[in-house]
Amino acid sequence: MDEWTTGGGDIPMITAEIRKRIIRKGRMAIFSSADFQDLGSRASVNRVLSRLASQGMIRRLTRGIYDYPKYFPIWGVNAPFLPDVAAAIVRKQGQILQISPSRAANALGLSNQVPARYVYMTDGSSRTVMVQGQSIEFRKAAPSTLVGAGQMTGAVFQALRCFGKRRVTDRMIGWLADNLKEKDKHLLAKQSRHVQVWMRPIIRQIAERPVRNPVH
Repeated sequence: MDEWTTGGGDIPMITAEIRKRIIRKGRMAIFSSADFQDLGSRASVNRVLSRLASQGMIRRLTRGIYDYPKYFPIWGVNAPFLPDVAAAIVRKQGQILQISPSRAANALGLSNQVPARYVYMTDGSSRTVMVQGQSIEFRKAAPSTLVGAGQMTGAVFQALRCFGKRRVTDRMIGWLADNLKEKDKHLLAKQSRHVQVWMRPIIRQIAERPVRNPVH
C-alpha cells in the first residue's frame, strides 16, 4: 500500500485543499498543476490531480491541464473554453500570452469576421496543442508583439496589426477613442514607445481624441 491509501505523508492534506479550491473555482473552471504549486511538490500535486481525474471529479484536457466539467441534461458535458485553456497552458510554463491580431480586431468590434482557429502569440516555443479534437496554436513572437499582453492595450495593438498602417481608418480610430476607458488610453500611450514606429501616431490620435459618444 502507498501513502495515498494509508493516509501517510502530506497527500491527504494536499488532496483536501485542491478539492476545496477546485469547487470554489466553480464548474467549467480550467486550471493546471502550477495553480496549486504552493500546496506541495510538483510530483505530489500532479499525483493528486491525476487521481481526481481518474475518479471523475475533474477532466484531463491535455498534459497538465484540467477542468471541472459541468454536465447538462440534454447535451452532456460542456466543451472546454479554449481561450481559458490557452491561458492555463502558458501560465503553467510561466510564459506570456497575447491574443492574435484577427481575434483582437473581432473582440474590439473592428471586424465582423470570427477567426475559426485559436492562435496566440507567446514568448515560448511555437507549438500546437490538441484539446478535445480542437487545436490551439502558439507562435513565438518578438517582444514588441507581446506589449500589453493580457490587457486591453495588448488587444488594441494587435487589432492595429491586423489591419496594418494603410488600412487603419479614421472611423476605427474614433471607435477606439470613444470606447476605451481613460485608464486604458493612458496606458496605451505609455506602452506605445515599445511597439512599431508606424503605430505611434495612430495611438496618439486614439489617446488624445475627445470622446464623441461616451459609453463609460
